[in-house]
Formats: sequence, C-alpha cells, structure tokens
Amino acid sequence: MTVTVRFAPSPTGRIHIGNARTALFNWLFALNNKGRFIQRFDDTDISRSTQEFADSILYDLHWLGIFPDVTEYQSRRVEIYDAAVERLKAARVLYACYETPEELDLRRKVRRTRGLPPVYGREALTLTPEQVAEYRSDGRKPHWRFLLPNFTSDPLQPERTEIHWNDLVRGEETVDLASLSDPVLLREDGTYLYTLPSVVDDIEMGVTHVIRGDDHVTNTGVQIALFQALEAVPPVFGHHNLLTTASGEGLSKRTGALSIESLREDGIEPMAVASLAVLVGTSENVATMPDLAELAEHFDPAATSKSAAKFDPDELFVLNRTLIHNMPYSEARDRLIVLGVSGDKAEPFWLAVRGNLDRLADAVQWWRILGEGPEEPPELTGEDRDFLREAFDLLPEEPWNGTVWKDWTGKIREATGRKGKALFMPLRLALTGQPSGPELADLLPLLGREGTLARRP
Repeated sequence: MTVTVRFAPSPTGRIHIGNARTALFNWLFALNNKGRFIQRFDDTDISRSTQEFADSILYDLHWLGIFPDVTEYQSRRVEIYDAAVERLKAARVLYACYETPEELDLRRKVRRTRGLPPVYGREALTLTPEQVAEYRSDGRKPHWRFLLPNFTSDPLQPERTEIHWNDLVRGEETVDLASLSDPVLLREDGTYLYTLPSVVDDIEMGVTHVIRGDDHVTNTGVQIALFQALEAVPPVFGHHNLLTTASGEGLSKRTGALSIESLREDGIEPMAVASLAVLVGTSENVATMPDLAELAEHFDPAATSKSAAKFDPDELFVLNRTLIHNMPYSEARDRLIVLGVSGDKAEPFWLAVRGNLDRLADAVQWWRILGEGPEEPPELTGEDRDFLREAFDLLPEEPWNGTVWKDWTGKIREATGRKGKALFMPLRLALTGQPSGPELADLLPLLGREGTLARRP
C-alpha cells in the first residue's frame, strides 16, 4: 500500500501559516513514508471559489518546497458525487428535509429550553406524502441529510453510538454520534457541502491518511460513518493542534492574517516559515532547518501538543536571521543577481555582510554603500574630522591582503593614541555612514585603496 495524503483547502482566499502547517504535516508524512501528496481544491462553493486563489495556493506551496503529485478540483467531479448520492438514497440513509433556516433555528431553541441538545430531531422522517406534496406546491426544495447510524431500530430514538479511531496525533479518540445532528450533504440548490465530496474523493483517490486541524475531530466521527455507509474502509486520521496569533486569535484566509504571501513579501525565507510552522507546538525545539528533508527527520505527528500553539512573528524573524547568516553564496547567488549584486566582488561581499542582515534583500543597501558611499555625509565633530584626515594619510599602499585593516588601524593607533570606540567609530562612519554593520576588515579589501580614499572627509 502506498501512503497517500491530501491537502484540501477551499480556494476562497490566500493560505496562511496555519494552512501551511497542515500542508507541511502532510508533505513531511508522505516524505517519510515514500508516499504520494494530492493537492485537492474543495471548490464546490462556486460563489466564493476562484481559480486565482487556487493558483496562488499552488504558488505558495511551491515556494515552501511542496510539489504535489497530482492536482484535483472537486468542481470537476460532480458526477462522481451524484452517483454516491444515488447509492445512499437506495440504502435509505439519505433523506429529504424541507425546513427553512428559521424553522430549524426555532426548533433548536425549543430543545434548549427543554434541556435537550440542540440537534436535529429528524422530523422530516415523519412527513406524510401529503405534507411533502404541500411543501413542493409551495415551491420548497429539499436539502438532504445523512441518517447517522445512532439507533437500533427506530431513528427517532437515537442512543449513544461511539465511533472510535486511533488518531495519529491525539491517540485514542471517541465521538458519540447521538450527540450530533444528521449532517446536510446536499443543499436545496443541488450543490454539495464539504462532507460528501471529501469522503467520496478520499475513497476514489485512495487516500490512506488524513492529517488536518483538530477543529475537524467531531467531523471525523460523521465521516467514518459515511465511509462505512459507502462500504469503504476509512483512512487513518490525524488531527494536529491549531495555530493562533500571538494574542490568541484564530487565523483566517478571509482576513489574510499571517498569509504566506505577506510573509514572502516581507522577505521571510521559506524554510523559516516551514521550520516554525511545523515545530511550534510540538515537543521538538524550534530551530531552523536547512531544507524539508532535514525537517522531515525532526517531524513526528505524535509529538504534537493537544493545545493550540501561538505563532509569534518575532520568532519567525529570529529563525530568518539564522538562515540568512548561514546561507552559502551558492544558495544566495541567483537572488542576489536579480537584486543587482553580481560580479567578482559578489561572493566576498555576501560573506562579509550576511551576518548583519535580517532579510536577503537588505544586502542591496550594503552593496550600494560599497559602490557609492554613504547616503548622507556622516556628522563628525571637528576633532573627529581632524583625526580622520590624519588616519587616511596613513592608509597603506596596495597591493592589499587580508591584514590591511589590522595594519592600518595599528598605524593609526600608534600615530594618534586613539583606541577602541574612539578609533573605530569615526572610521566606520566615514566608510559606511552607519554606526554598525559588517566587519570593516572584510569591507576594506572590497573598497580597495581608491574607493577608501574617496571617503576621506
């Protein structure tokens, strides 16, 4: 059996870090088991789903390093769902209901006042042919509910019926079907809700493991019952904890909070996003991983906490800096070329400045300083200006080697008596216009003697 997983978002917005967590859990699980990854778009909500959002989701996944084996769209598979509906009707486990939303809401309120759970009471099963005919003559169209197997002989007398499964993340789980309403599978307008297409696709596509957020735990009880009604073996389920913002708020595609697109545009590296998205809220220490293959070695679904995990962007920036500071030139080269950083000096320049960058694009500022000098003339006291003129008179002749900075500052110290910050800060300001930055010992050879003298005040 080939392990097969799926990531199945609705293309109704751009995915956020929480969605990426689910996608990465599935991708890493498939990677560790030499399995298949299906990208499935649950786009049966035609009014809100768009191809633009589907394309953006695929782009975000590719950016993270996830490349699906196949991409499917539920909107193109309606005939398969229609066939499943006919099977369920023939088995008498799918029944027509005619209540309006207002009528259903009133019934829920009545049940609450009686101390009963606000679940659907299956009143539609008691409708007479005359009542159905009257509803139809009034123009009402039915929605269709799945009859949960939570009774012995009389569906109007539900009894505790436990669905059990061994969750990949949470261990033994139980859902009581008697505590749930029969789910609506088909709307009045003939469109499908999430449940039926998801189960039918999992069967048809050979999905062996469903890994998703723990907000679906209750749904799983219903879906296992539906798998069984369709005479199929349910997959293995795993429900990971959800991510929230640092303030504890939930994430949403609609609000765009912490979207993958916004993180990318902010200069965050994909492996910073992947590392934190996967490891936060687990027993593993959160650390930057160089690639998804190594992240997979640290991935264990069972090591995930059952409580929600807070995603703190500040942690993301720490991981991002670590990645940048250790990034080899070979990995940065093509992106630097796009930014205009190229030529013989590009590699030594990158090695000199990377330790001072928060984002790779920040290298552009230092490349410009190297080539053009400080943006603004540094503010210097008269004493520092006199010191710098004397210091630049002591600049060694070329050829220069790796000790030129040490040799120059040694001469300056001996001639002026300055040392420490009093010596180094005026030189840094004159050369870069910045009070901090890359080691001047690394920048000086890149400037060359002529470029250095050009910065003499």
